[in-house]
Amino acid sequence: MKDSNCIFCKIANGEIPSNTIYEDDNFRVILDNGPATKGHALILPKEHYADLFELSEEAASEVLIVAKKVSEKMKKTLNMDGLNVVQNNGETAGQTVKHFHVHLIPRYENDGQHILWNPTSPSAEELVQVRDTINS
Repeated sequence: MKDSNCIFCKIANGEIPSNTIYEDDNFRVILDNGPATKGHALILPKEHYADLFELSEEAASEVLIVAKKVSEKMKKTLNMDGLNVVQNNGETAGQTVKHFHVHLIPRYENDGQHILWNPTSPSAEELVQVRDTINS
C-alpha cells in the first residue's frame, strides 16, 4: 500500500527526484537533503508503513540486508571511520516523517556529531522490574 499524501512514498517510488544510491523492488536508498555527515542516507521502503510498529516482518528482515549492502559500499568509497544506523519511531523519538525509514550515518573522526545518548544507572532491582514488566 502507498500513501498518496506521503512525501517519502513519492520519493521511494520515483515520483519525486532524489539522489538515489541504491534501489531494488522494495526499497530506495537516497542521500538525506539535510545530512548529519557526508554520505548520510535514508533507506525508504516503497510500501507505506508509518513506523516500526506497522512494518511487515518481511520488510523488517529485508531492510537490514539493504543496510548491510549499502553500508559496505559506503565504507569502501567514503573512507568513513564508523557508522550509525538510526531508526526513530514517534515524535518523541525524533521521527519527523511518518514513513518508516532507516538512517545510515557515516561517522568521521572529529565530525562534530553527537549521535549518542547519556547512559543512566538503574539499580539491579529496577532492571528486574522492567524485565518482568516486559515479560508479563
